[in-house]
Amino acid sequence: MENAMTENTLDHQEPFENPAQPRQQEQSQPQESDADVEDLQPDQPQEPDRIEANLETVLEAVLFASDEPLSAIRLAEIAEAGTIKQIRQAVKTLNEKYRNAGCVFRIEQIAGGYRMMTLPMFAPWLDKLLRVRSDSKLSPAALETLAIIAYKQPVIRADIETVRGVACGEIIRSLMYKALVKIVGRAEVLGRPMLYGTTKKFLDVFGLSDLKDLPKVEELKAPQA
Repeated sequence: MENAMTENTLDHQEPFENPAQPRQQEQSQPQESDADVEDLQPDQPQEPDRIEANLETVLEAVLFASDEPLSAIRLAEIAEAGTIKQIRQAVKTLNEKYRNAGCVFRIEQIAGGYRMMTLPMFAPWLDKLLRVRSDSKLSPAALETLAIIAYKQPVIRADIETVRGVACGEIIRSLMYKALVKIVGRAEVLGRPMLYGTTKKFLDVFGLSDLKDLPKVEELKAPQA
């Protein structure tokens, strides 16, 4: 039990060492070019060269990165320092800092452990974020249709359905609703059907700067046995 392991559990506190701190190198560092200097943004505050790795900062980093509650015992084991009482005091101190700084999150006790959570007053905006993420999920059929449009654009619906072998009208409408596909014109053929292409949001979602960054079709072919 956690309460039974208070002062006599992990009560030996070792000094912190920051493993990310680079060792001094005897070799000369490369000089900045004019282009590198131009890319700097002097109006933004620079990060400190070194952030002290103490019990509070280590707990903050661990809780920030964790996707599940961590008990005081587990936090002490990860930090390799501090008693259960010191862990609880560090959490209290961090929450006081967050409150004084006007931060929108706190470290809360939940499910037998600690977890970093946003304040309840921001729930409406977080609900919107979750809905957007849910709306952005694509089924295998939608991904297949989107891939055809991306590689063959501008393309008419009939050509998409020829490749897939099934009707794609509803899927195309869904992709348009998600702002991944748009109408880019009309084909100069009988009936002048609409032409479909991808959007800027498509590039953003898939991390592409340009359609030229799409993998080559030859690279997507399965290797022959």
